[in-house]
Amino acid sequence: MQLTWLGTGTINTYDNFHTNSVLLDENTNKRLLLDCGGDIRFSLREQGLTYNDIDSVYISHLHGDHCGGLEWLGFCRFFDPSCVKPTLYISKSLRNDLWNNVLSGGMRSLQGMINTLDTYFDVIPIEKNGSFIFGNADLQLVQSIHIMDGFALQPCFGLIVTTAEGKKIYFTFDSQFCPEQITDFYDMADVIYHDCEITEYKSRVHANYQDLITLPDETRKKMRLTHFQDGERPDAEADGFWGFVEKGNVFGL
Repeated sequence: MQLTWLGTGTINTYDNFHTNSVLLDENTNKRLLLDCGGDIRFSLREQGLTYNDIDSVYISHLHGDHCGGLEWLGFCRFFDPSCVKPTLYISKSLRNDLWNNVLSGGMRSLQGMINTLDTYFDVIPIEKNGSFIFGNADLQLVQSIHIMDGFALQPCFGLIVTTAEGKKIYFTFDSQFCPEQITDFYDMADVIYHDCEITEYKSRVHANYQDLITLPDETRKKMRLTHFQDGERPDAEADGFWGFVEKGNVFGL
């Protein structure tokens, strides 16, 4: 299994594209897109890929830098007779809102047709505490604490990917700094891909570098930092982290 980082930036990045990545199952040559931000067509092209190279997609939550490219992906595959519908893995709690609040306005109506999410994607909703299989890896959904929707937690789901060899890779996607809630996941992971603001201002919707630096040494050394703003970055290696992820980085799992 091979992981390629298409981008590493926040929603307002100019330099690094949105924080999306793609898993390649080298046994089947199938690709799973991990989130599908609004600039996905550009970040795929930079890696020599396009819509017809994506077999399936996982969506962690409904912010534009994580799902804003689904209209492009769905339409391109729908109107290309050489393509089949891509598989869409998504938490059951997000499925209806993805269509009703994000995609329906642009994708519901075609000439002579009234469409649904299933028109464009082979949707596999994941139950609470559920997982799915890609290649020989198990991908377990892990709820992140990202933002509050009034008095309720807005659903956002990270992943723990367990390889056939038993290695565990934890993707936080978008998460506040909340070590008390996710220490168990930090501990079980061999590698952690963690969202990380690098600004002095703390938005309180992502972990900030100045907070992450307070974590224990054994946790920091497993962390590859992503989802950061453009501009100068701190010296993560000197501070005990594995380092920052660069767009285009390729890692074997």
